[in-house]
Amino acid sequence: MKLRLYMLIGFVLSLLLSILPIAGNFTYAAAPATEVAPVSGLSLTQGVHKTVLNNGLTVLTKEVHTAPVVSVQVWYRVGSRNEQKGENGISHQLEHLMFKGTNDRPVQFGRLFSALGSQFNAFTSYDETAYFGTVQKDKLKALLTLEADRMENSLIGAEQLTSEKKVVISELQGYENSPNYRLSRAVMQAAFPNRAYGLPVGGTKADVEKFTVEQVRNYYQTYYSPDNATLVITGDFDTASTLKAVKDAFGKLPKRGQADKQTREVGNNKTPVSPTGAKAPIVLKQPGSVSLMQSVYPLPDVKHPDVPAIDVMDAILTGGRSSRLYQALVESGLASSVSGGAAELIEPGWYEINATAAQGQELSKINQVIKATLLELQQKPVSPDELNRAKTQLQASFVLGNQDITSQASQLGYNQTITGDYHYIEQYLAAIAKVTADDIQRVAKTYLNPAKETIGYFEPTQVDGQAASSGALEGRTVENFNPGKPVDPAELAKYLPPATSTTNTSKQSLPQQFSLTNGLRVLLLPDHSVPTVNLSGQVNAGSEFDTNQKAGLANLTAGNLLNGTKTKNALALAQALEDRGASLGFSATREGVSIGGQGLSANLPILVQTLADVLQNASFPQEQLELTRQRALISLKAQLDDPNSLGRRVFQQAIYPENHPFYSFPTEASLTNISREDVVRFYRQHYRPDTTTIAIVGDFEPDKVKQLLNQSLGKWQAIGQPPTVKVANVSLPETLTRVNKVIPGKAEAVTYLGYSGISRKDPRYYAALILNQILGGDTLSSRLGTEVRDRLGLTYGIYSGFAAGVNPGPFLIQMQTAPTDAEKAIASTIALLKQLREQGVTQAEVNTAKRTITNSYPVELANPSEVSSIILDNSVYGLSASEIREFPQRIQAVTMADVQQAIKDLIKPENLVVVTAGPGNTTPGGG
Repeated sequence: MKLRLYMLIGFVLSLLLSILPIAGNFTYAAAPATEVAPVSGLSLTQGVHKTVLNNGLTVLTKEVHTAPVVSVQVWYRVGSRNEQKGENGISHQLEHLMFKGTNDRPVQFGRLFSALGSQFNAFTSYDETAYFGTVQKDKLKALLTLEADRMENSLIGAEQLTSEKKVVISELQGYENSPNYRLSRAVMQAAFPNRAYGLPVGGTKADVEKFTVEQVRNYYQTYYSPDNATLVITGDFDTASTLKAVKDAFGKLPKRGQADKQTREVGNNKTPVSPTGAKAPIVLKQPGSVSLMQSVYPLPDVKHPDVPAIDVMDAILTGGRSSRLYQALVESGLASSVSGGAAELIEPGWYEINATAAQGQELSKINQVIKATLLELQQKPVSPDELNRAKTQLQASFVLGNQDITSQASQLGYNQTITGDYHYIEQYLAAIAKVTADDIQRVAKTYLNPAKETIGYFEPTQVDGQAASSGALEGRTVENFNPGKPVDPAELAKYLPPATSTTNTSKQSLPQQFSLTNGLRVLLLPDHSVPTVNLSGQVNAGSEFDTNQKAGLANLTAGNLLNGTKTKNALALAQALEDRGASLGFSATREGVSIGGQGLSANLPILVQTLADVLQNASFPQEQLELTRQRALISLKAQLDDPNSLGRRVFQQAIYPENHPFYSFPTEASLTNISREDVVRFYRQHYRPDTTTIAIVGDFEPDKVKQLLNQSLGKWQAIGQPPTVKVANVSLPETLTRVNKVIPGKAEAVTYLGYSGISRKDPRYYAALILNQILGGDTLSSRLGTEVRDRLGLTYGIYSGFAAGVNPGPFLIQMQTAPTDAEKAIASTIALLKQLREQGVTQAEVNTAKRTITNSYPVELANPSEVSSIILDNSVYGLSASEIREFPQRIQAVTMADVQQAIKDLIKPENLVVVTAGPGNTTPGGG
C-alpha cells in the first residue's frame, strides 16, 4: 500500500510536501468486521464553504483557527491526460513557466513567495496541476493577488521557454538515472499504448525540445481559466472578508478556451482496455544494480463503486509488515521490498505491484509467488481480523495525513478536481466501512486478471553494484567565469503585494521537560487540535560509533529492533501497531538512532508500550538478522548505482580522514562481517535510558502520559557510564580538490561542493542560516538558483546548506546537471562563492533573508509532527526549551557585521572539495 505520490511531478524538490490525497488515507475505532466506524474529532468537510464566482472559479474555504497560518492552493483540472500526440510533457512545462513571472511582475515568482515566507510548491499529475503556498495569515491577500496574476498574465515568451526547457530536460534526464523510472515507463507504455496515461507525466525529451511558444501559450489559454480551476483556502481567516478579497482578485478574470477544452476532452483516454491474453514480460537489460519487477492491471475510474473495495484489497496485499505480499516475499527472503498502489483517476486507471529482488533471487520466482498470493485472495475469503486491519490502516492514515492545514487543503482540492465534489471523501469513508470479505474476493477476481496484466522485469547488466572510478577529474574548472549581478531585493520589493509582517511566536507553548529516575529525558507538548499523537525520539547509538571494519552496525541494530522481543515475534509486534493504524520506526543517522511514531490519540498506550518493549527487550533472532542484512546489501548496491548517494558518500570521505567517526560507510565486506554477537553487544552498550530522549506532541493528558512512561520505561536501567566518541575538528584542504566517480548507464551528473562546517551550538549558526538563505537556501530565490538555474539553465535544482548537528557537519552545495554542463555549473558556482567572499552581501539581502526565515517559521509550528521533531532536536543539541519560541528573535538579532564575519569564516572557495558522480563525460564535447 502506498499513497499516490508516484503520480506527481513537482519541480521544487527541496520544498516538496508529502501531502497528497488520496484514497489511501483513513481512520478507525473498533467495530464489527463488516462495519468500521470513522474516528471522531476530525472532519475534513465540516465547515467547508463552497462558492462559485460568475466566471466559474470554484472556491472552497475552511476556517481552522489552531495556528496563525493559512494555505492557499489553486488546482487546475489539466494534466498529462489532456496532452495530444507530440506534446507529452506540455502540462509539466507550463507548470515550470508559471514561476517565470507575469506582465506586471516580470520576476521569478519563487523569489516573491520566498520573500513572503511562504512554504510553496507545485506539481503536475495525470489529471491535475496544482500550486500551493502556506504562509502567516497576514500574507493571505498577497498570495491571492499573486495566484490571480499568474492565472491570467503569465509571461510565456521565447526567453522564458528556452531557459525553462533546459531545466525541464535536466529534470527528465535526472529521472533516467533511476532504473525504477525506466522500468515503469516501459511497462506503462505497454499497458496503455493508445492512452495519455501510458506516457510519463513529466514528458519526453524529444517532445519537450520541440515545444513552441505558440503551442504552450495556447495550452495556457485553454486550461488556465477560472472555470477550470478550484481555489482552496484553509486556516486562520475570516470567511466573509476573505471571499471579498477573492472576488476582488479573481472575479475580474474572464473565462477562456471553452471550445478547445471540449475538443481535447473527447475520447483522449477513453479507449477501453480489453483482455488480450497473457503477455510475455517486458525485459530491460540495462546498467543498474538490483533486479526489479513491476506488474500493472487496469482499473475503473475514481467514481466507480468498486474503488473502496479495491483500496481495502490493496491494504490487505501491501499494507505494512503484516500484509500478504510482504509476508510472502520479504519475510521469505525472496524480495528486499514490495509495494503496491491503486491509481484511481478521472478516467480508467490501474493497480500496480512493485518488487525488488533479494540477492540471488529470480524475478520469475517472485512473480510466481505474487500470482499464488493473488489467486488465494480470489479463492478464499479474508478473515475478519485481516479485513478490519486493512480498514483501520486506510482510515487512520486519512486522519494522520491531514493534521496540518496544507494537507487538508490538498485533500479538498484533490477531491473537488478529480471527482467534482469535495464531499467525495465522506462517501468514500462510508463505503470503506461497509466493505465485506465477499467484496474483496469479487474485486480481486474482477481486476487482478492475469489476462489483463502487463509485467516488466529490470535485469541489471552491472550486477555487482560497484561504481567505476576515474580518480581525480582531468577536466579543468574555468576560473574566469563571471556571474551576473545578484538580484536587488529592493527591485523585487516593488512587485510584492502589500503585506504586514507580524511574526510572533511568543504564544507558542513550551514543552514540559522532565527525566525519569533512570535518566531518560522526556518532552511533552499537548495539542488537542486533532485526535492524533506524534512521537519523535533519539538514542545516542548512531553510526558515529561504527568502525570501518563493521560499518553499518548501528543501522543493522536499529533495523532489527522490531524483529522480535522476549515475548513477541516480528509479526506480533507489527500486528499490534497495524491493527490500530499506528506506526513506529527506527533508523540510524550519523549522530543517533531516530525514532518516529504516529497514531490516533487513543492508541498512544500501545505505541509507547511497543517502543518500551523493543528498547529494553529486543531479541535479534538470527533468521531475521540475516534477512535484514540481505536487504542492507541490496540497498547498498542501489546506493552505489545512484549518483546522489554515491556522490555524497565520496564527498564525505573526501572531507573526513579514515579514522574520523563521520568517514565510515557500509560496504559489502563490512556488512558481511557483522555477527549477531556484534549486534547484541552494540545494543547492550548503546541503548540506554540515559542516552535516550523522547518527545510527544498531540492529543493527550500529560499526567496520564507521565504515568504511562514511568510504567513502561521506568525500570529500564543503564550500567556504568555511557559510551562516548571523540569527534576531532577537521582542517580544510589546502587547495581545491576534485574527484570524479563514473557510474555506467546514467544520464545526469550530480555534484557536491563543500568542506567541514559548524555545529548547531556554534555562535555563528544563526548568521550562517541567513547567509545560506541568500546563497542557496532555495533554488528559486537564492543567488545560486538565480545564476545557475534561471540565468544559465544548467540545473534542475541547486541548493546549499550547513549540516549542523551536535558536532560540526559539512557545508555543502548540491546540484544536478547534464554531464557536459557539469564543468560550467561548477565554475559558475565557484565564481559565485568568490563574488560572495569578495563583495559580501547587501543589507537588503540580509533583511529579506531574515523575513523569509522568520515568516516561514510559524508555518512549521502549525504541523504537530514538525513540532515534535523541532523540540526533540532542540533538546538533543543542548538548546533551551524556549528555543522553539525564541528562534525568530535570534534570527532578527543577527547584524550585518555578523553575516559578513560568517562569510569571512565560512566561505572558502579556494578550499573546496568537489565531487561529481554520474556518466563520466563531464567536459564539454564529452571528452
